[in-house]
Amino acid sequence: MADKLIDLRVFADEAGRMNLSLVDVKGAALIVSQFTLFADMSRGRRPSLLGAGDPARAAELYEVFVARFRDRGIETRTGSFGADMRVSIENDGPVTLVLSSDDWPTRV
Repeated sequence: MADKLIDLRVFADEAGRMNLSLVDVKGAALIVSQFTLFADMSRGRRPSLLGAGDPARAAELYEVFVARFRDRGIETRTGSFGADMRVSIENDGPVTLVLSSDDWPTRV
Protein backbone atom coordinates (compact mmCIF):
# COMPACT_ATOMS: atom_id res chain seq x y z
CA MET A 1 0.00 0.00 0.00
CA ALA A 2 2.87 2.40 0.74
CA ASP A 3 4.40 1.84 -2.70
CA LYS A 4 0.97 2.25 -4.32
CA LEU A 5 0.52 5.58 -2.57
CA ILE A 6 4.04 6.80 -3.34
CA ASP A 7 3.67 5.97 -7.04
CA LEU A 8 0.05 7.09 -7.41
CA ARG A 9 -0.16 9.63 -10.24
CA VAL A 10 -2.36 12.29 -8.66
CA PHE A 11 -0.38 15.48 -9.24
CA ALA A 12 -0.91 17.65 -12.31
CA ASP A 13 1.60 17.65 -15.15
CA GLU A 14 2.24 20.65 -17.40
CA ALA A 15 -1.01 19.89 -19.29
CA GLY A 16 -3.01 19.90 -16.05
CA ARG A 17 -3.63 16.15 -16.09
CA MET A 18 -3.14 13.96 -13.02
CA ASN A 19 -0.02 12.26 -14.33
CA LEU A 20 2.75 12.79 -11.75
CA SER A 21 3.56 10.90 -8.56
CA LEU A 22 4.92 12.05 -5.21
CA VAL A 23 8.36 11.02 -6.46
CA ASP A 24 7.94 13.00 -9.69
CA VAL A 25 7.04 16.23 -7.86
CA LYS A 26 9.65 15.62 -5.15
CA GLY A 27 6.89 15.88 -2.56
CA ALA A 28 6.85 15.09 1.13
CA ALA A 29 4.42 13.06 3.22
CA LEU A 30 2.66 13.56 6.52
CA ILE A 31 1.51 10.17 7.82
CA VAL A 32 -0.91 10.27 10.73
CA SER A 33 -2.46 7.17 12.27
CA GLN A 34 -6.21 7.28 12.47
CA PHE A 35 -8.04 4.49 14.27
CA THR A 36 -11.40 5.77 13.08
CA LEU A 37 -10.67 4.22 9.69
CA PHE A 38 -11.65 0.93 11.31
CA ALA A 39 -14.96 2.21 12.66
CA ASP A 40 -18.10 0.46 11.42
CA MET A 41 -20.89 2.93 10.69
CA SER A 42 -23.30 0.45 9.10
CA ARG A 43 -25.79 0.60 12.01
CA GLY A 44 -26.95 3.32 14.32
CA ARG A 45 -25.27 6.65 14.93
CA ARG A 46 -22.28 5.62 17.02
CA PRO A 47 -19.12 4.21 15.38
CA SER A 48 -18.47 0.60 16.36
CA LEU A 49 -14.84 -0.22 17.07
CA LEU A 50 -15.44 -3.94 17.64
CA GLY A 51 -13.75 -4.82 14.34
CA ALA A 52 -10.66 -2.73 15.06
CA GLY A 53 -7.34 -4.51 15.17
CA ASP A 54 -4.94 -4.91 18.07
CA PRO A 55 -3.34 -1.53 18.88
CA ALA A 56 0.15 -3.04 19.29
CA ARG A 57 -0.07 -4.66 15.85
CA ALA A 58 -1.45 -1.43 14.39
CA ALA A 59 1.54 0.49 15.76
CA GLU A 60 3.90 -2.03 14.12
CA LEU A 61 2.15 -1.72 10.76
CA TYR A 62 2.21 2.07 11.04
CA GLU A 63 5.98 2.03 11.60
CA VAL A 64 6.52 -0.34 8.65
CA PHE A 65 4.40 1.95 6.45
CA VAL A 66 6.37 5.03 7.51
CA ALA A 67 9.69 3.20 7.03
CA ARG A 68 8.76 2.30 3.45
CA PHE A 69 8.26 5.99 2.58
CA ARG A 70 11.62 6.86 4.12
CA ASP A 71 13.31 3.90 2.41
CA ARG A 72 12.04 5.27 -0.90
CA GLY A 73 13.63 8.66 -0.14
CA ILE A 74 10.38 10.51 0.59
CA GLU A 75 10.71 13.24 3.23
CA THR A 76 8.26 11.94 5.81
CA ARG A 77 6.84 13.40 8.98
CA THR A 78 4.54 11.60 11.35
CA GLY A 79 2.00 12.18 14.03
CA SER A 80 2.20 10.45 17.40
CA PHE A 81 0.58 7.03 17.24
CA GLY A 82 -2.45 6.84 19.52
CA ALA A 83 -2.37 10.51 20.53
CA ASP A 84 -5.09 13.10 20.18
CA MET A 85 -3.92 15.37 17.39
CA ARG A 86 -5.24 18.35 15.49
CA VAL A 87 -4.10 18.33 11.87
CA SER A 88 -4.79 21.06 9.32
CA ILE A 89 -4.56 20.37 5.60
CA GLU A 90 -5.14 22.24 2.40
CA ASN A 91 -6.70 20.17 -0.35
CA ASP A 92 -6.01 21.01 -3.97
CA GLY A 93 -8.79 19.93 -6.29
CA PRO A 94 -12.11 18.15 -6.18
CA VAL A 95 -10.70 14.62 -6.00
CA THR A 96 -11.11 12.15 -3.14
CA LEU A 97 -9.55 8.71 -3.48
CA VAL A 98 -10.21 5.70 -1.28
CA LEU A 99 -7.37 3.17 -1.27
CA SER A 100 -7.75 -0.29 0.20
CA SER A 101 -5.81 -3.52 0.03
CA ASP A 102 -9.08 -5.41 0.58
CA ASP A 103 -11.78 -6.12 -1.99
CA TRP A 104 -14.24 -3.30 -1.62
CA PRO A 105 -17.42 -3.32 -3.66
CA THR A 106 -18.39 -0.01 -5.15
CA ARG A 107 -21.19 1.67 -3.25
CA VAL A 108 -23.27 4.44 -4.73
